[in-house]
Amino acid sequence: MNTNPFALRPNRRRRLPEKGPAHWFSFVGAGALIAVGYIDPGNWATALGAGAGYGYQLLGMVVLASMMAMLLQWLSSRLGVVTGRDLAQVCREHSGRRRTIFLWLTSEVAIIACDVAEVVGSAVALQLLLGVSLTVGVLMSAVCTFALLALQQKGGRKLEAVIAALIGFVGLCFVIELALARPDWHAALAGTAPSIELLRNAGMVWLAAGIVGATVMPHNLYLHSSLVKHHAPDSSDAQIKAALHVANIDTIGSLLFAFVINAALLIVAAAVFHASGHRDVTDLADAHRLIAPLLGTHWAGILFASALLACGLSATVAGTLAGQAVMEGFLQLRLPRWKRALLTRALAIGPALVAVTMYGQEGSNQLLVASQVVLSLQLPLAVVPLIRYASDARLMRGWRVHGVALVLAWMSATFIIMLNGALLWQVAFGN
Repeated sequence: MNTNPFALRPNRRRRLPEKGPAHWFSFVGAGALIAVGYIDPGNWATALGAGAGYGYQLLGMVVLASMMAMLLQWLSSRLGVVTGRDLAQVCREHSGRRRTIFLWLTSEVAIIACDVAEVVGSAVALQLLLGVSLTVGVLMSAVCTFALLALQQKGGRKLEAVIAALIGFVGLCFVIELALARPDWHAALAGTAPSIELLRNAGMVWLAAGIVGATVMPHNLYLHSSLVKHHAPDSSDAQIKAALHVANIDTIGSLLFAFVINAALLIVAAAVFHASGHRDVTDLADAHRLIAPLLGTHWAGILFASALLACGLSATVAGTLAGQAVMEGFLQLRLPRWKRALLTRALAIGPALVAVTMYGQEGSNQLLVASQVVLSLQLPLAVVPLIRYASDARLMRGWRVHGVALVLAWMSATFIIMLNGALLWQVAFGN
C-alpha cells in the first residue's frame, strides 16, 4: 500500500501541472499533514509549562525551533522529490542491516512517544468537555482515531478537508484567546531574544528540550519525504524544479501557521498564568480550570479544551502515516493503515493508561512533557542522516544542498545535540 495518501497508484502517478497555479492545489497537503504534528498536545504541555513558569523568556526557543523545523522539513521534501525515495528508504539502501534495524527501532520509539502525547492530550480534552474519566478518554481517543482514518476510504481529499478544518478551528480558537488575554507584546518581543538563564536553569533546559522535541519531530522528517516522493516521477530537471517550488511553498506556509499556533500557546500562558502569579500551572486540566475565571468568560475554557481535542485528533493521523512510512521504508513491510494504527495505539495506550490510572492529571502532564523530551533525544538519529544524504552529490546530483543552507543545517544538528547533552547533564548531575 502506498504510504502517500495523496499520490495515485504507481501506474497513474500525477504529473505536476506545467501551468496554472490553481492546479497546484492538487499537490498541496503534505505540508498541512506535517504541520498538525507540530501543534499536538505535547506542544501544549511544553508551551504551557514554559509560559506559566518563565513568562516570555522561552519564546525565543519556539522561534528557533520553528526555524530549524522549516529548514529540516525543506531538506526532507527536497530529498523525497529529487530521489523519488523517502528518508527511510535511502537510509536502508545506504546502511547495513544492523544500522537499519537500529534506526527503525529508534524511529518507532519516537512515533510511540508522540502517540502517547496525542492519546493523553485527547483524553484530557474529552474529560474537560464531556466529564468522562481519563481512562475512558484514552479509549475514546483511540476510537476517534479509527473514525478519522476511515475517512480515507472515502478518498484522500475528504481526510485532507477534515484535517484542514481542524487546523483552521485551532487557529480561530487562539485568535480569540489572544484577544481575551491581552498579552504584553513588548515583553513578548523581548522574549524572542536568547536568554542567558537557559545555561544555568535546569527547569528551563528541560522545557527547552521539550520545545525542540515537540517542534522538530523526527518522524515528520521521514513522513514528509514519503508524502512528496511521487511529485516528480520522470525525474526531469524541469519537473523537479516545478515540484520543489510547490513543495517549498506548501512547507513554509504550513509551518509558519504551526509556528503562530505554538507561539500563541506560550504567549497566552505567559499573559494569563505567569502574569497573575500562577507560575506552577503545568497541568492542562488546571489551565482549563483557571483560564475562564482569569479571562472573565466561560467560553475561554471551552475554546481551550476544544482546540486541544482538535489538535490531538488531527495529529494522530500524521503519526499513523509516519509509522507506516517508517515501517515500509526500513523493513519493506507493508501493513494496512488500520493495522498500523492499531499497533501504534496499542503500544501508546499502555503507558497512557498506567499514567492516568496511577497518577491522574499530574502523571498525565508529566508524561506529555517527557514524551517530547524523548523526541528531542531521538532527533539527531534522523537529522544527521537527512543532512548527509541531502548534501550527497551522487544521490541529489545538481539538486544537492550546499552553501549557506548546508551550514545552517549542520548548525541546527549541532545545537540539538548540545541541548540534549545539556539535558542529560542536568538530569545526571543537576540539583
